Amino acid sequence: MKLITAIIKPFKLDDVREALSDLGISGLTATEVKGFGRQKGHTELYRGAEYVVDFLPKVKLEIAVSEDMLQRAIEAIIDAANTGKIGDGKIFVTNLEQIVRIRTGESGEDAI
Repeated sequence: MKLITAIIKPFKLDDVREALSDLGISGLTATEVKGFGRQKGHTELYRGAEYVVDFLPKVKLEIAVSEDMLQRAIEAIIDAANTGKIGDGKIFVTNLEQIVRIRTGESGEDAI
């Protein structure tokens, strides 16, 4: 089992969710986050004063998948989240030791 953590642009969330649903992946967790990287920040104007916004809004997705779904899920996220511009995001994959569904007590891939 693997945990996919994807950082994407907020307006791409629905596209990514639909792409994953088409694969049969029904569960994910989305968190609004802020970050910066190569995209850097930008300047904004507020009440006539200019200020720098270093941290840009992003969405962090966490998706638990089985090993056989991993590559297809990654490709779906890339296809749906890609704009071709800087700041499209990143995907991290980590191993999951155990998953337990609290309601039923199921564990392992049955709990995904």
